[in-house]
Amino acid sequence: MDAPFATVEDLETRWRKLNDSETVQAQALINDASDLIQVECPRWSTANDATLTRVTCAIVKRAMSKPFGIEAAQGASSASMAAGPYSQQLNFSTPAGDLYVTKAEARSLGGRATHAYEYNPLVRKETL
Repeated sequence: MDAPFATVEDLETRWRKLNDSETVQAQALINDASDLIQVECPRWSTANDATLTRVTCAIVKRAMSKPFGIEAAQGASSASMAAGPYSQQLNFSTPAGDLYVTKAEARSLGGRATHAYEYNPLVRKETL
């Protein structure tokens, strides 16, 4: 992999100051996000450095965000709370906590990888 597209300092500038353990996690996620961009968006090299940094930081911030400061809510896309009778709801955009590139981010990076398929309905597969 090439050098990461962002630094921890870039992330802190766009979000907030990180503590020591968050800094370690952020660096690993920046490396992962940079790799993800190269895999998901094959024309990433046409994007300028500012775009690569912005998208990398957005991916990492999304992965590290904790709605309501709740550790278990990390990766939630939305959350709601109620006072009585004690209700709480979290919705996860990626329940496994995976990193992902949004459609808008992919467009700014030159688009996602596309694949062409060919299917001929007139050809039958021979049975063995």
